[in-house]
Amino acid sequence: MTTTSAEATLSEERIELLRADFPILAEQPGGVPLVYLDSGATSQQPRQVLEAEWVFRTQRNAAVHRGAHTLAALATDDYELARERIARFVGAKPTEISWAMNATDALNTVALSLAEANRAGATDPALRIREGDEILVTEAEHHANLLPWQRLADETGATLRWIEVDDDGVWTLEDALAAITERTRLVAIAHVSNVTGLIAPVEAIARAAHAVDALVVLDACQSVPHRPVDLPALGVDAAAFSSHKMLGPGGVGVLYLTAQLGAALPPARVGGSMITTVTMTERDYLPAPQRFEAGTQPVGAIVGLAAAVDYLEAVGMRAIERHEVALGERLAAGAAAIDGVRLVGPRPGSERAGLASVIVDGVHAHDVGQVLDAAGIAARVGHHCAQPLHRRLGVAATTRASTYLTTTEAEVDRFLDVLSTVRSYFGVGR
Repeated sequence: MTTTSAEATLSEERIELLRADFPILAEQPGGVPLVYLDSGATSQQPRQVLEAEWVFRTQRNAAVHRGAHTLAALATDDYELARERIARFVGAKPTEISWAMNATDALNTVALSLAEANRAGATDPALRIREGDEILVTEAEHHANLLPWQRLADETGATLRWIEVDDDGVWTLEDALAAITERTRLVAIAHVSNVTGLIAPVEAIARAAHAVDALVVLDACQSVPHRPVDLPALGVDAAAFSSHKMLGPGGVGVLYLTAQLGAALPPARVGGSMITTVTMTERDYLPAPQRFEAGTQPVGAIVGLAAAVDYLEAVGMRAIERHEVALGERLAAGAAAIDGVRLVGPRPGSERAGLASVIVDGVHAHDVGQVLDAAGIAARVGHHCAQPLHRRLGVAATTRASTYLTTTEAEVDRFLDVLSTVRSYFGVGR
C-alpha cells in the first residue's frame, strides 16, 4: 500500500493508488479493460497479501504446534499472530477464533457440533434442541446458512421456521421479532444479504433471541470485509466469514465462538492437533479454539489473511464502508431509473450495502451477463446460492454488481450504461 494512514473517506486519488496494489486490475481479459464488480463472490488480492504468503512459504514454512525445531517455532508464531490479528479485527479474543476451510465449513461446524451434543443427550440448556423446538432463519439466506440448519432440524426433530421476505426480497426487524418465540432455540441470519444488500439489525435480534435463551449464529461474509464489525458488541454467539472475500487467499474460513459456547460445544471433527490424551478407547480434547481445528491447517493462507487484515486496517474500515455505501446507492438509484430493470432489495435512499441485484424484464440474467462481459464487466449472474429467495422473487436468477474498496464511480457508471442497453440489444420492449 502506498500510504499507511487510514482516511475518513476514499478520494479518487487514493483509490487509484490502492488499485495499483492489485495486479489483476491491470489485466484485460477478452481484450478489454477489466471492470471487476464481483467482490461479493470473491475479492482480488493486493501484492502485500501475495508477498506475505510467498515469504511464509519460502522462508518459514513448517508444521505448527508440532516440531521442536526453530523453523516450526517461527511458523507457529506467525500462525498464532495471525489469529490475534483476526481476533482484534472483529473485537474478539484469540481463543474465540478458530480456523475453517471457508465460511460454509465454519457454519457446518456449529451445526454438526450441536447435532453431536444432542445425540449425546445434551445437558447444557444452551445446546439442547429437541422435537417441538424451533430453528429460525430468513427466506433470504445463502444456502450455507440454510442447509446446515435444515439438517440440524431433521436430526433433532426441531421445526425450521423462516422470516418471509416481501416482493423486493426485504424483511424487517418487526418480522424477526414476531417470529422469535419461547420455542426458538437458534436464530441464524446474514449480517448483510449477498443478494439484496439488506443490512440486518443484528443487535436487536440477538437481544430478543437471548431473552428466550436462543443461540444466535451470524453469517458475516458480506459484512466483515466491508465495514467495521465488533462481533461481541453485536451479541452473537457464533459467526463465520471467509478469507477470500476480504482480500485474502482462498481455503480459509474463520469461526467465531463466544468463550461460553466454545467451551460447551463438542468438536465436529476429530483427529490430530485437537487432543490432549488418546488411548485405544478414550480421548480428551483440547479447549477451544484448537478443539475445532483437527488436522493440518493452511498456515500460509492464514498468514496471507493476516496480511489482508493489516491492509484493510491501514486503509480504514470506516472509510471503506462509506465508500461502498455511496457506491451501493449509486448502483441502486441508477438501476431503478432504467426502464425495464427491476431492482431487488431496499429501495434507493434506504440503508443498503455496496451491492445491487437486478432483474431485466424479458432477458435472462445469463444473457445480461454475456453483454456485460463483452464490455469487460465482471458481474455475478445466477441464484447466488439463494434459490428460495429467487423463487420468492419469481425468477431463476438475477444479475449482481458488488463493489469493494478499489471500485470507482466510473466503473459503477459503466455498469449502468451497459445495463441500460441490454433490452434493446436483445430487441425486447420495442
